[in-house]
Amino acid sequence: MSEALWQKSAVEIAAGIRAKRFTCCEVMYSVVERIRALNPKLNAIVTDLTDQALAGAAAADRLLPTLTEPGPLFGVPVTIKVNVDQEGQATTNGLPALANLIAPSDSPVVRNLRRAGAIIVGRTNTPEVSMRLTTVNPLHGRTLNPWDPEASAGGSSGGAGVATAAGFGPIHHGNDIGGSLRFPAFANGVATLKPTPGRVPAFNPSAAVERGPLTQLTSVQGAIARNVGDVRLATRVMAREDSRDPWWVPAPFDGEPLKKPIRVAVTRNSHGYPIHAGIKELIDRSARYLSSAGYDVMEAEPPSILEPARGWLTVLLTELKATLGPIIDQSGSDDVRRIFGWYYEIGNILDFDGYRAGLADRTRMMRAWNLFLEEYPLVLTPFLMRPMYPWNYDALGLMQSKELFDAAVYSYGINYLGLPAGFVPVDFVEDLPAGVQLVGRRFREDVILDAMAAIEQCAGYLVERLWAGSI
Repeated sequence: MSEALWQKSAVEIAAGIRAKRFTCCEVMYSVVERIRALNPKLNAIVTDLTDQALAGAAAADRLLPTLTEPGPLFGVPVTIKVNVDQEGQATTNGLPALANLIAPSDSPVVRNLRRAGAIIVGRTNTPEVSMRLTTVNPLHGRTLNPWDPEASAGGSSGGAGVATAAGFGPIHHGNDIGGSLRFPAFANGVATLKPTPGRVPAFNPSAAVERGPLTQLTSVQGAIARNVGDVRLATRVMAREDSRDPWWVPAPFDGEPLKKPIRVAVTRNSHGYPIHAGIKELIDRSARYLSSAGYDVMEAEPPSILEPARGWLTVLLTELKATLGPIIDQSGSDDVRRIFGWYYEIGNILDFDGYRAGLADRTRMMRAWNLFLEEYPLVLTPFLMRPMYPWNYDALGLMQSKELFDAAVYSYGINYLGLPAGFVPVDFVEDLPAGVQLVGRRFREDVILDAMAAIEQCAGYLVERLWAGSI
């Protein structure tokens, strides 16, 4: 077909296949051609499954006539991040030491995507142990930002973010413990949602031990996509029950309608960081978009984000040092060992009593935000308070790493609170994509997605400018 099917959304692809406007094979050939043309330069996909995907698309076309109701992602190409189990594939997490760690079965997100009819075209890159704000590792190499190869692709789901912007399919899996979905979305001018912990089930059958307790309470699985509609569809699919995750919560995806107009609190509080004027302008513009869409937008200051951000850098970092620290020491590169050393200097490693007291105090912070969100169901915040940084910025020194933490308190602070948050691109700041964050009540991802869609309707899709250019 002459039509560029790789540009179509997941919603359009699934509907078009069901209506027989095009076939699974036609969609897959278009996406695979795009991957094979651009991925050698960008290195977003580090395990190429395009041959299997083409075969899977042919099988799907044969199966379709026998189905009364195809799955909501039937025939839709997707990618999976290399830190999550996919049966028969290596769960490398960016580490050479894990190059041969073959998953015995699918993780919940992979199972749910497959059951919905999605076809996996590849596995995307991540930094070592998925704990850097850029995407590079000794096993798979560096992932390049398609807007500017000197800019970071974001981390840790940087491969997913680049695959989204470059057109390697409409839906790309990632995860987020401090911003690992939202940083790549910011870097690549695409959309994402960090769900509430417990919304999307998580489990790696290949894991030798369980994750730390606070890691389980702050890390989430999610999707990066070119538009909000696809983020909604992918999150809904991923959120289906899996008994292997005891933390999964059977909360309805679409909650009770809220009283209109929905109140939105707007904060520009940079907490001492010299927030870039371009970022402030995007917040102002997004507030106007929401107001014109019927939201009751007002200046209102939520509880401080600095307390939960500091909790991440003390309580969670103490846990991460105990769980990931030995892996970094034994198997990490010189760069990542040095960077983790800076994390420990920026934060504060606690003793057991400090960890216990800090974990208990997290409840107080969560309660304060929950009460604020009762009055203001949405909070419009900056995400990264500066333009996108160079690809190796976090490895240049302690001060550079600290600056990124200072600029991103609205990212990892929200993880510590266990709240859902969406990122939507708005425009460019210093010639690179940028956008804003929307925070909402626990398990009200639907409300966040509605507001993101209202902003997107006014801002348009940044990736269309990328496709109209040299890529």
